[in-house]
Amino acid sequence: GGPTISIFLKPPGVIPPGGSTTICCSCQHGYGNFILYKDGHQLRTLEQSGSRAEFSISNATYKDKGTYNCHYLEGGTVLARSDGLDVMVTGIHLPAPDLSVLPGHEVTAGTHVMFRCTTTHRSTGCFLYLEGQIRAQVLSREQNDYNFSHAQKGDGGRYSCQCFTKNASIKWSAVSKTMDLVVR
Repeated sequence: GGPTISIFLKPPGVIPPGGSTTICCSCQHGYGNFILYKDGHQLRTLEQSGSRAEFSISNATYKDKGTYNCHYLEGGTVLARSDGLDVMVTGIHLPAPDLSVLPGHEVTAGTHVMFRCTTTHRSTGCFLYLEGQIRAQVLSREQNDYNFSHAQKGDGGRYSCQCFTKNASIKWSAVSKTMDLVVR
């Protein structure tokens, strides 16, 4: 297998119109180029700094939503393609939830860890984001908490959560403050 590329949003979450985020492409390989695609169309070549390249979206509009991925090239040859990253731009109508973690911010490997995302409104569901990961974890509907049975080293990092309600349409909350989990 050749190199693998990861693609992720920093910060993660649904982006409000006028908001900003950065699409990051990362490859632990050489010093080639990344080409960013949106909905299958080539957008631009990204210059690499270290092992990653970044594409900033500022003052987001509905035109920015779509599925992004990046290709990694060396000498004009595509060596790897990332998974698709779905970027959503939509109105934010609800206040940010509070994110907490039990037993605490610093745990030893193997500890049972629980994240709790607390909302003032009655949410239908919440997502737990870990910066650097393309996929969000879905929090359980009843308590809006998410259990790691046993925290591993790779579970450490910067977490946030975001909730939504579903009536005739989906209404999103703002993203919670971030919280760092350290696994020792």
